[in-house]
Amino acid sequence: MRMQWDPQRYLTFAGERARPFVDLIGRIQAEDPRTVVDLGCGPGNMTALLAQRWPTARVSGLDSSPEMIEQARREVPGIDFTVADLRDWTPPEPVDVLVSNAVLQWIPDHLSLLPRLVGALAPGGWLAFQVPGTGDAPSSTVIRELAAEAPYREHTARTARLLAHDPQDYLVALAGLGCRVDAWETTYLHVLSGPDPVFTWVSGTGARPVLQALPEELREPFTTEAKARLRAAYPEIGYDDSAATVLPFRRVFVCARRR
Repeated sequence: MRMQWDPQRYLTFAGERARPFVDLIGRIQAEDPRTVVDLGCGPGNMTALLAQRWPTARVSGLDSSPEMIEQARREVPGIDFTVADLRDWTPPEPVDVLVSNAVLQWIPDHLSLLPRLVGALAPGGWLAFQVPGTGDAPSSTVIRELAAEAPYREHTARTARLLAHDPQDYLVALAGLGCRVDAWETTYLHVLSGPDPVFTWVSGTGARPVLQALPEELREPFTTEAKARLRAAYPEIGYDDSAATVLPFRRVFVCARRR
């Protein structure tokens, strides 16, 4: 089953989702790249930041979701957006900067993709990516454990599970490919407002395979129970004279330069 993305749902909390992207591209030391490619560009709102960072570069974005690319083409003029799977993508010429934001975790054994991505770089080119490292966090385990219960498990047994490695794993792999590597991790404390904000967050990304796999008659009771469990895992606090929910979110970053 092809994953169907909802750009508007994804763009909820767009500012919080953009913080890791901004931190990532801030560590790329390319001064005047000719070509910059966003692998898994989503709705294009962050690809636009690449064009702002390098205004003379040819910036393009690709994503496997037609819904996301349609949104990007409509909302971000001046950038070439293409429907494509990065696992099969081959650039027409070597690329100076490849960026991938919260995408590789969707690809099983994505370490095996790294030689191909490094091979797409021009000499001195940069590969920069970040992946969420929240596999053991309640935002992930609540959804995973509920999906494994009856009556949901017969529909969700084959859904994708996100996988990220530790920074050192990526550093070792890319160093072995002849790159100089900067790898690190950060846990952001996102202060979210609104009803059931953690469910809103995960339903736009990591929980989508499960929600899509469920038949319509099970999706509503699953959603109700997931919201209740997430509220218990992430209770509201008083914040700035109102109520808010704090979502700790670990991210793993890599910035590698091909020699």
